Amino acid sequence: MFYRTCLQAAAALASISLLAGCSVFAGEGANGEQKITVGTTSEPTTLDPAAAWDGSWELFRNVFQTLVSFPTGSTTPQPDAAKLCRFSDSTNKLFECELQSGLTFSNGDKLDAAAVKYSIDRIQKIDVKGGPSGLLGSLDKVEAAGDRIVKFHLKTPDATFPFILATPAMSIVPPDQYPADKLREDGGLTGSGPYVLSSYDKGDKAELTKNSKYEGFAKVKNSAVTIRYFKDSDVLFGALKKKKVDAIYRGLTAPAVVELQKKLPEDEGLQLIETVGADIRYLVFNSKDPMAGKLAVRRAIAQIVDRGALVAKVYQGTAEPLYSMVPKGISGHTTEFFDRYGEPNVAKARELLKDAGITKPVPLTFWYSSDRYGSAATPEFAELKRQLDATGLFKITVQGRQEKDFQKGYKAGEYPVFGRGWFPDFPDPDNFIAPFVGQKNVLNIPYESPEITDQLLPASRRESNRGAVTKQFERAQEILVDDVRLLPLWQGKLYVASSEEIGGGERALDPQTVMQMWELYRKASW
Repeated sequence: MFYRTCLQAAAALASISLLAGCSVFAGEGANGEQKITVGTTSEPTTLDPAAAWDGSWELFRNVFQTLVSFPTGSTTPQPDAAKLCRFSDSTNKLFECELQSGLTFSNGDKLDAAAVKYSIDRIQKIDVKGGPSGLLGSLDKVEAAGDRIVKFHLKTPDATFPFILATPAMSIVPPDQYPADKLREDGGLTGSGPYVLSSYDKGDKAELTKNSKYEGFAKVKNSAVTIRYFKDSDVLFGALKKKKVDAIYRGLTAPAVVELQKKLPEDEGLQLIETVGADIRYLVFNSKDPMAGKLAVRRAIAQIVDRGALVAKVYQGTAEPLYSMVPKGISGHTTEFFDRYGEPNVAKARELLKDAGITKPVPLTFWYSSDRYGSAATPEFAELKRQLDATGLFKITVQGRQEKDFQKGYKAGEYPVFGRGWFPDFPDPDNFIAPFVGQKNVLNIPYESPEITDQLLPASRRESNRGAVTKQFERAQEILVDDVRLLPLWQGKLYVASSEEIGGGERALDPQTVMQMWELYRKASW
């Protein structure tokens, strides 16, 4: 076997296929259908887009539409439910979209400008803590002008607004199916995307069938997809080997990736697709906690954590150390944490604590999601504990919870320190800074930084040329390093593992690192 690039990668996400050769789409399987089963450890926390600023988007992208989206190969938003979208003024404060004609939801309801306005308005009205309303800080009001024209009036110039509309959080829902002032709670989901959610068993699987009413950019290459949800990464990998699933996205452990790269005999018939990712992992410090709220404690931790050892021991080359919240591959990336702290140094950390009057080991509990990011989260936090405890400066307790309960805990401010991952909403440095700062942010822990929220972000959003905003984001990252409210740990690579019978994996990941299930298909033969 040898490396061969099967398809040109997007500028932001270059994909490399680790299989030999590319095959032609078969059209139909032996029974006249193209059914695919995908396994993942990333289960939705909700079925209502108004509540989700998390991995639930991976389901939403496939069953809902947004006005604009990211077709494979694009790095800027392109029309989806909309026919055309543009800023209609010179100040980036009025954004208009013209809808395609004749759109309907999967239940036959009309998808018009009123439905779009309703969908966005309810996000702001319901205002879920840590939810997607935090993305709409620049939005003043939405106006429906007739059946097909939607106007977004912004409070301030915001060149990133089209990117925000492309996120699955802005999914369009039928008003008759979704309450205006509360979340939908009947377990149903109604959209207009490439698939219909025909059934959903929480914690087990989601059954997607092709939506015959869909009108959008996606060219659906299969007739149905089953998404199976796993709690354990090893069980998931075993399911792939036993042909219980056709493909895996999110949940592969580093040992599984390394095994597939070696092309062992027991893995014959399997393939691995590697994608340069923009997803990151980081620690969050609760400023209201008696110990984590102390700047000297946070800086001492930043001085001790050995990212290189963490990545080598736990991720075995499937990730790389990260020294800023903006990852490599995104404009504005820096190495500010390394520039400031250098290599891990216990003596410097001890001096930081001593200068703050802290002479006894600092007790802290580190929390993590035990299922959201796969089984590697447990050894990752064990390694962080080992590094900090070994200095004699800290006494760390580690606790894990399943994602839904974990989210409730950090949104309630229960955790002094916790780990989180970030998969970009869109490929722009704004999306690695803005979601984490301000009174209302994705972590639900206020982080007031007036220079970032009142000066740097507004200045950058006036600039439509996103390559020209590096200076503002470099300064923002200097502030983040000063405060150490967030501590970046590593940047991951993304992998899709599948049977060699499955094609389309190279095209299945969009710039938001969401799997576009419609790209997957069964090959005719080799």
